[in-house]
Amino acid sequence: MDFTLSARNEDFRERIRAFVERELLPLEQDPSAYDAHENIAPEPLERMREKARKEGLWCLQLPEAHGGQGLDIVGMAACYEEMNRSLFGPVVFNSAAPDDGNMMVLAKVGTPEQQARWLAPIADGRVRSSFAMTEPPPGCGSDPGMMQTTATRKGDRWVIHGHKHYITGAGEAAHFILIARTSDDARKGLTAFLFHRDDPGWELVRRIPIMGPEEHGGHCELRFDGLEIPDENRLMEIGDGLKVTQIRLGTARLTHCMRWLGLARRSLEIATDYVAKRESFGQALSEREGVQWLLGEAAMDIQIGRLLTMHAAWKLDQGDFARKEVSMAKVAVADTLHKAVDTAIQLCGARGYSKDTPLEWIYRYARQARLVDGASEVHKMVFSRTLLKEGTDFWRWGV
Repeated sequence: MDFTLSARNEDFRERIRAFVERELLPLEQDPSAYDAHENIAPEPLERMREKARKEGLWCLQLPEAHGGQGLDIVGMAACYEEMNRSLFGPVVFNSAAPDDGNMMVLAKVGTPEQQARWLAPIADGRVRSSFAMTEPPPGCGSDPGMMQTTATRKGDRWVIHGHKHYITGAGEAAHFILIARTSDDARKGLTAFLFHRDDPGWELVRRIPIMGPEEHGGHCELRFDGLEIPDENRLMEIGDGLKVTQIRLGTARLTHCMRWLGLARRSLEIATDYVAKRESFGQALSEREGVQWLLGEAAMDIQIGRLLTMHAAWKLDQGDFARKEVSMAKVAVADTLHKAVDTAIQLCGARGYSKDTPLEWIYRYARQARLVDGASEVHKMVFSRTLLKEGTDFWRWGV
């Protein structure tokens, strides 16, 4: 692959970077800009979103026909990294999870009628969305085959019964994509559906407390007790639920990596600025060999994560599923984010551990990286199985 960005992608990256520096990093210093769950509060969010729209930085990941900017995945990688140098970045540009993944899958596989009803309001920023798949034991987690929630055909409607938990964004979502079991077939037993929060027959049991900070809408427990969904709100064909999940999660997992690299860079920026100014025993910390080792190793790991992410993005842009590449990036970048912010806290000492910098925020957020969209251990199984199957061809170059 060519590691130079196209002129268009570079223009978007530079404008995102400038917006983050000018608007979002200063806003983070204002305590009133945060909501009760330690993310950007509604009023400053809407104000920043309006500015992002006016500057043509809205919804980078969607085709222009759906109100986006039509960036390829390589361009998204460069821009998502820049936007998440701020804690507030992704949601301001309408490129935050789970909305970005839901928008991308609806743009790819939704019918024109479904796109008008379910996609357009999310793309416009009028509503939030959620993806309801994960269940409490004995239901599905990383293995969709363990799905317990059922959808039973009743004329031209489907009746849903089941239990979901840790559903990101559900507390503020209006539009939901639901995965439920429609048969016992191992590959074609799941189907995807669309429903609205005002539909009867389901309840939001609770917003589950976490280490935080949280995405808007939190991580919620849902119970379904007779929710009826018209067949017209079925996404793709009966039995295509696993396919919908794979289409959505392939790119969505990689967008996590893109954003985490921005937070990792921000952590190291804070640390390098501090050690350059802080003196100890007559010498700046940055001049000490041990400090340089810590900084250099973290910087190298970030660059490795960027290369893995860009390679996976490039392969996706070529039409490849890039399963092993996405899984390797997901494992490596999750570890890198934790290492970068842990290193930054260590170098900044008590200041890093305090709330005088965003490092403690990033540290708590980073711990989820090895869990969300598949635990690291599951992804290691994915690419190790590929290694066992492909042998030395595992490392082949594309031709």
